[in-house]
Amino acid sequence: MNDSERYLILIEGGPPSNFSAWSPDVLGCVATGATIDDCIAEMRSAIAAHLELMAANDEALPEPTGPGVYVERALAA
Repeated sequence: MNDSERYLILIEGGPPSNFSAWSPDVLGCVATGATIDDCIAEMRSAIAAHLELMAANDEALPEPTGPGVYVERALAA
């Protein structure tokens, strides 16, 4: 599967609370889980249900934006 077939998700939180995820590609679609793996699984299900509902309402499905990238945290010199 290439990046044009995958939605970027962002995961936040963690102990002592749960993890939460959202997608900048699929607005309004969120999920939570006790672990990162649980959160990812819940987000997969949430995105599938969200897209199914959009299709049932004849809404255009959102285009994936592509891969995410991490950069190091640094202060400007």
